[in-house]
Amino acid sequence: MPMFSEQNIFAFCKELLKGAGVPDEDASIVANVLVDTSMEGIDTHGISRLPIYLTRIQNGRINPRPTIKVNGTAPSLANVDGDNGLGQLVAVRSMQSAINLAGETGVGAVAVKHSNHYGASSYYCKMASSSGMIGMAFTNTPSGIPPWGGKKAYFGTNPIAFAFPGKDQPVVIDMSSSTVARGNIIMAAKEGNPIPEGWAIDSEGLPTTDAKAALEGAVLPMAGPKGYAMALAVEILSGILSGSAYGPRVGWIYDESTEPVDIGHFFIAIDIGKMMNLSDFLSRLDHMAGEIKSSPKATGVEEIYLPGERRTINAQKRKTAGLPISDQLLSELNGLARDLGVNPLAE
Repeated sequence: MPMFSEQNIFAFCKELLKGAGVPDEDASIVANVLVDTSMEGIDTHGISRLPIYLTRIQNGRINPRPTIKVNGTAPSLANVDGDNGLGQLVAVRSMQSAINLAGETGVGAVAVKHSNHYGASSYYCKMASSSGMIGMAFTNTPSGIPPWGGKKAYFGTNPIAFAFPGKDQPVVIDMSSSTVARGNIIMAAKEGNPIPEGWAIDSEGLPTTDAKAALEGAVLPMAGPKGYAMALAVEILSGILSGSAYGPRVGWIYDESTEPVDIGHFFIAIDIGKMMNLSDFLSRLDHMAGEIKSSPKATGVEEIYLPGERRTINAQKRKTAGLPISDQLLSELNGLARDLGVNPLAE
């Protein structure tokens, strides 16, 4: 696949967003989230999502110039109305509000309504960890998994994410409530590839390896009823508590509806320094990490990784080798560039 530098991809994505009517500062924020995600190897949630975002801005389904309203409701709490803006922009503003609240009171919790798909939850948690805080992020998503025992999708794949500051790099946990993130199935369907057994069921509730049939059916919850319970908890925090859409009312930007998707998020930031000395926390976590990595390894295992560690390794490799972009995605992006009056990315 063609390889591009992080700087060139960032500049290109920013210009595409600006060409669609997104203000300069907002375009920088969204482009940075997308590129950072792709640099970490999470290609299903990075720049591969930009074409649909741009298309939905063009047809009026996403607001390119939202007035994001933050309403403080208590010393540690706030509600955010995203005004149907790009999810990455709304999420960055909201997590920053949680961080600001935590800096004052020790903890900040922010519920968000009227947003859109925001990509990888880990990015917003890392915002907190880089400020010496613990970050947590939750979001609901379009219906993708059934309640345990059902065959029809009700909950989204509803991810849950954490980031803890570390001496060298944060410990980052980011996982969906489903066996696999729906983005992996979307990408498989676009590329005409099958999916592994155990990922999904079709519209009749039968196991399938056909990605398109899976999108018409449901993704299975991780760990059976435990994943279902986790999806429910995320739905309550992100949809019910925020006042946003929930369950099957959450829209999907890949369908032909013109209505806002009304996704909800929930963010928490905890200021470690207000609970214990930050350097003590870092030392204790570093000691535990060392014990984990030096644990006896199973046969065939060369290294034990901490959550998020391989993402950091991917980012370092891609900073040197460049970011790979498939021919199909490159064609999509360059087609949009021509429509928006932006110079295409050199192929």
